[in-house]
Amino acid sequence: MTMMTEPAGRADAAFAGSLALPGDYWELLKPRVMSLVIFTAAAGLVVAPGHVNPVVALVSLLATAVGAGASGALNMAYEADIDGVMKRTAGRPIPTGRVTSGEAYAFGIVLSVFSVMLIGIAANWLSAALLAFTIVFYSLVYTVWLKRATPQNIVIGGAAGALPPMIGYSIVTNSVTVDSVILFLIIFMWTPPHFWALALLKSEDYAKAGIPMMPNVKGTARTRVEILLYTLVLAPLGVAPWFTGLAGPVYGVVAAATGAVMLLLAWRCYSVRVGPEADKAAKNLFAFSILYLFLLFAVLLAERGLALASHLGL
Repeated sequence: MTMMTEPAGRADAAFAGSLALPGDYWELLKPRVMSLVIFTAAAGLVVAPGHVNPVVALVSLLATAVGAGASGALNMAYEADIDGVMKRTAGRPIPTGRVTSGEAYAFGIVLSVFSVMLIGIAANWLSAALLAFTIVFYSLVYTVWLKRATPQNIVIGGAAGALPPMIGYSIVTNSVTVDSVILFLIIFMWTPPHFWALALLKSEDYAKAGIPMMPNVKGTARTRVEILLYTLVLAPLGVAPWFTGLAGPVYGVVAAATGAVMLLLAWRCYSVRVGPEADKAAKNLFAFSILYLFLLFAVLLAERGLALASHLGL
């Protein structure tokens, strides 16, 4: 009697990705992006008028973070081909073979459904709908369509990254208001100058991967003009929460000062176009833009936290 054996190649394929460590799946969630999502969603939750049970708040923020991570996993699953070409992404779990695309898709889909159901049950279904829209928009509209189709990919796709504070706000209020839209718009308008400053530095990488980023399609001169124009809108928009009463005077001063620095760096990026100094200008703008967004939302959180502590007599 002859014993049938499975070909070695098929057996190897069946166990592809089986050596993946928990850290590889954690990396699929894009933890740095996820931390920014938690931070901005928490700011939206804290500044929203009204009260929410602390357990509901924590569970809802967890669900928002998981949803963001699910989007990252689905994004990596689809973009494994271009991730393997670009230097800054070549070491990710899928291009290196530690996780298969199929595993990443399954991981992302399960987490997507779980996160949307969790926030819907814990908080409300408006928040669940906003989170579901964020996941679908990022993983399908941006990743599958926009990113490889248009140099406006970052502009339109930025809507997904701008929704977390609106989700946080809706967890408390079960509504979308002018204040939550302003928080959305701040991140939406921040995204193009932030990413295009990086694209100026990584244009060769994007060209090699076939991604139509602004510098590769429209040229670096047009990109620098766009960066300046978006920053001209962003700087006053960053101060808007002070004028609407959502934030206090400390926020207003910080937003005005850091907005002025953003404008100065954007002007420098626009006006210095050749040589190492041009790269330095883009790098400085990219680095400061991260600090800018962090400070805005950190002060929002701090002001409301101090006001709450004072109200409780702490």
